[in-house]
Amino acid sequence: MARELSEKDIEILKKLAPECGDLTCGGSGHQFHAILPPVSNHFAESAEDFTGRISKLSDEELAYITEKILTGEEGLGCVEVEDAEALVKLIHDRISPEMAKKVIAAYESGAECDR
Repeated sequence: MARELSEKDIEILKKLAPECGDLTCGGSGHQFHAILPPVSNHFAESAEDFTGRISKLSDEELAYITEKILTGEEGLGCVEVEDAEALVKLIHDRISPEMAKKVIAAYESGAECDR
């Protein structure tokens, strides 16, 4: 689901990818419409790098992103499989196993790709 990033979204995106100079996808020239796909596909150099980046999220920020995933506002369709697995593990460990299962279901539902 395409959305305009809120100030909170932008703050989280810049926390995860401080090198993000603007909010435009270099490949398409379009504005980013989500937080995690750009981090996974444009900024993280590996699954380990992605894991390190998302580990910097506070519990409140992680819960916020989780809620956005569950409402369909934060797409996971473009997130690399290894990165999605790291996110699910973090949600499992820091929020709850039940929320992690819901995120897995959202990921497996084939949500559209919003970068």
